[in-house]
Amino acid sequence: MKKVDLYTDGACSGNPGAGGYGAILIYNGVEKEISGGELSTTNNRMEIYAVIAGLKCLKERCSVTVYSDSAYTVNAFNEGWLASWLKHGWKKADGKAVQNSELWQELLALTKEHEVRFVKVKGHADNEYNNRCDALARGAIKNLSAEA
Repeated sequence: MKKVDLYTDGACSGNPGAGGYGAILIYNGVEKEISGGELSTTNNRMEIYAVIAGLKCLKERCSVTVYSDSAYTVNAFNEGWLASWLKHGWKKADGKAVQNSELWQELLALTKEHEVRFVKVKGHADNEYNNRCDALARGAIKNLSAEA
């Protein structure tokens, strides 16, 4: 099975506001960068969507390590939040609806197509790929603003 590293980041100008995501897929030393955004979104939505967009680029089942500075995204998997939300009909422990449930459901389906593990990285630090993803996300916001 092919091993892929997927670095992701999301950003927002205002929260909510214009948002962007960036992702870098690395396989066998080859890097592929992707980015995009939405005019009205939140930072958390862009963080989740960055992972979705990256996984959608894969054409066959892979072993994927996702590197993200988003505790929200990483903890949803590593701390069992997603399993709990699913079990309780997309409700949190306090009974309130889980935000971004449609994105979580899409991401959950994509993670079942691959072997995926999530690793939390420190944001805006010395991780070159995380910093590049941040730049891609911010560039996507600028492109949206220029088009609007």
